[in-house]
Amino acid sequence: MEHADVPRPSYVMIWLWLVLLLVVGLVVFGVPIPKTTAVLLIFGIAAVKAALVVRHYMHMKHQPVMLYVIAGIPVILAIAMILSLLPDIAFK
Repeated sequence: MEHADVPRPSYVMIWLWLVLLLVVGLVVFGVPIPKTTAVLLIFGIAAVKAALVVRHYMHMKHQPVMLYVIAGIPVILAIAMILSLLPDIAFK
């Protein structure tokens, strides 16, 4: 059984994106914005970084959709937990 030629992403380019998003996340701390906005931005950046790692380094881009559904349930639960704890974090 031979694998079809699938274009591979440049791992260095993905790594550069991850480093860039790390720097953006660190810069958020220095920008004078409300704490709630900063926390939401940092969680958003973390979600994008996690998606990049899952799709490219864990090779989920070429998997069936059902695997995304199975992996998505804990993600949805984690997001619900974060959103329920966000008022405690932001208004402490």
